[in-house]
Amino acid sequence: MDKYMLFFRSGIPNEDAFQNLSPEQMQAEIQKWNNWIVGIAAQGKLVSSEGLYPTGQVVNGSKHLITDGPFIESKEIVGGYLMMHADSLEEAVEAAKGCPVFESEGRVEVRQVQNFS
Repeated sequence: MDKYMLFFRSGIPNEDAFQNLSPEQMQAEIQKWNNWIVGIAAQGKLVSSEGLYPTGQVVNGSKHLITDGPFIESKEIVGGYLMMHADSLEEAVEAAKGCPVFESEGRVEVRQVQNFS
């Protein structure tokens, strides 16, 4: 079984809207994510999953120029990731279809992790 990383991408306007939710609405959103992740874990396929802060810094080139990030030109942010086991890219994509990010017109990028052993 291979590993796949799912990146959760949402536009900055959607992230702003998320910050304006009431505590009850925020809890409901978190519960949707938890339910989806627990479903993957129940199949024994979850490796890890974490949310990411919307900003950070980028180290650029051999001179290690530091810029605010994630990327200057980016119109969307990576809000988190999930690492999972799957038998194929198609299986990982099928699992991604249940992600709650789609309710706010977000995207999930699914990529196979390279095995260097």
